[in-house]
Amino acid sequence: MRMRKMGIVFLVLVISLSLLTGCGANEETAKSQKGVTTIEFWTAPNPPQQKYWEQMARQFEKENPDIRVIVTPMRETPSSEAYVISSLIGKKGPTIAENITRGFAAQLAESKVLEPINRLKDLRVMQTRNMDKTMDAWRFPDGNQYVIPVYSNAMLFGWRIDILREIGYDQPPRTYSEMIDAAKKLKARYPNKFIWAKADLADPTSWKRWFDFFMLYDAASNGNDFVQGNRFVGDKEAGKKVFQLMLDLHRENGLLAKQVKDPFESGVGIFADLGPWTFSYWMEKFPEMKLNKTFVLAPPPVPDNMKVDHPRTFADSKGIVLFSQKPEAEKRAAIRFLNWVYQDPKHDLALMEMTSLPAARDDLLSNKTFQPYFEKNPALKAYAGAVPYGVPAMANAKYNNIQTIIGQEAFNKVVKGQKSAEQAWADMKEEIEKELVE
Repeated sequence: MRMRKMGIVFLVLVISLSLLTGCGANEETAKSQKGVTTIEFWTAPNPPQQKYWEQMARQFEKENPDIRVIVTPMRETPSSEAYVISSLIGKKGPTIAENITRGFAAQLAESKVLEPINRLKDLRVMQTRNMDKTMDAWRFPDGNQYVIPVYSNAMLFGWRIDILREIGYDQPPRTYSEMIDAAKKLKARYPNKFIWAKADLADPTSWKRWFDFFMLYDAASNGNDFVQGNRFVGDKEAGKKVFQLMLDLHRENGLLAKQVKDPFESGVGIFADLGPWTFSYWMEKFPEMKLNKTFVLAPPPVPDNMKVDHPRTFADSKGIVLFSQKPEAEKRAAIRFLNWVYQDPKHDLALMEMTSLPAARDDLLSNKTFQPYFEKNPALKAYAGAVPYGVPAMANAKYNNIQTIIGQEAFNKVVKGQKSAEQAWADMKEEIEKELVE
């Protein structure tokens, strides 16, 4: 079922927001007691992130007593996106908010409630924070940029190197043919083990495609867009190769798309998408998981004929937006706050120390500020190196429906061996193009 009800609801909200755009935009309110400008900042509903931003706000206020920053966690009822939209309609939204994906930002930008950050002449974040490569992937179809990425979880794959060594591999497979060869050797020695054991492979839920299809597609296509505006621009050859890989793994009995408790940690599966949040959990629950002994980290495998030093990958990345309908005094104060936060790399170091989220900047491995952190957290070093090559979620207001279609029409089907790669791509493309013109 394609989520048409959600689309209708969002359309109504877009119209409402469009009508409200500009209402109060020129009001020089935002002044509270004795000339102090108050801004409201909504953070992710994650206690470590809220604590970090509270700390930044209090330090900023000490140096800038004419601005007050109210930090509030974003509510998740019924979802953080729905809460933001309903608050904007009720004219109770924040000045700035984090926890914004590129897809959700596309929805908000379509309704004209976001400031294009590339047009804000007083905003200096992109000049003072080393993030040019990271920002390139955040450009929107209209040529603007609406989000300042705060962190970038450039996703990597984990391999059970201990099991790979038992079947003759000293390093993880880098190409599709090597992956299929590993599947054959694995099944020959361990009939009850699989390359990829994950129930989500057969689940059409939209967000799950970020952690399987898009990791592989971004690598195979070298970061090619999937949609641009209302046009489907997916790389057919790259997409077909991804589908063929999954079909070949299915034929080798290398996939287990069923619920299994801790499949990677138990060794039922030897390949898994891993984010940097994994390791604090492992320290508590699976202390036997040791980097370079039990597991290794690697970028996504690529097609055999592809020569690339740094494969692209999906980045589970979110950032900050500035709402255009707020009074000019608030917007100016918010820009001062953001400039202050990102002028000092030590503030990004504090973000990583408090949240374990890799800061969205290109110099995490070269900037001396961060070296002690990665010496203490060696598993996170690979993620830092992957940040400039991370590709955020698609910038399309219909991303939810589009990603559901990818699963229903193509990815889930090849995982189960129910379609050829050619047919899967053709069926998916047809349905996505229908969605884009509706």
